[in-house]
Amino acid sequence: MLRNYTALTSFMLQPGVGYAQPTQPVPEKVTLDDPALQVLTDFNRVTAIIILPGDAVDEAHRRMLQRGVRLLLVVDQDRRVLGLITANDILGEKPMQVIAHRGIRREELLVRDIMTPQERLQVLNLEDVRAARVGHIVATLKAAGRQHALVVEVDGSGRQTVRGMFSATQIARQLGVAIQTSQVAQTFSEIEAMLAR
Repeated sequence: MLRNYTALTSFMLQPGVGYAQPTQPVPEKVTLDDPALQVLTDFNRVTAIIILPGDAVDEAHRRMLQRGVRLLLVVDQDRRVLGLITANDILGEKPMQVIAHRGIRREELLVRDIMTPQERLQVLNLEDVRAARVGHIVATLKAAGRQHALVVEVDGSGRQTVRGMFSATQIARQLGVAIQTSQVAQTFSEIEAMLAR
């Protein structure tokens, strides 16, 4: 049965080798009138970066730096979304407030201590996003005072699945606006100033 097939040559894996990960082709340049889907990080095409609630905050920060992201989905062992944690959460006042209030050391600080829990997360519906333009997403993020927005897909029975997310920084990059800061208000004023030219 296998007489027409020869075995492939195998060899040893080299040290320090990475691994392939899905990539979403990102249009280099968009305008406010382009479809919003062009600036959506789609988790069907790009792996969501996750962390567990019991992981250390310092591990969350390392993971963000390593993966070049500013938001991690916080999930349980069954990969159900429990919340999210952002770079602003880690680098802002939240950690110091929890440390002072609970009398713990920085290395004892866990993701669950400073994450935004699922019950406080507002999301956008993928159906609305499909009809929206980039300008609608910028206006939505600005009105909410947020750097990120999660997008859910709702099935026929009303069950949600987190399908992707928008990032103000990525949108600004695709609009051709250089962002110098992570401050939300500054990001949107830079986008508006650039587009007014």
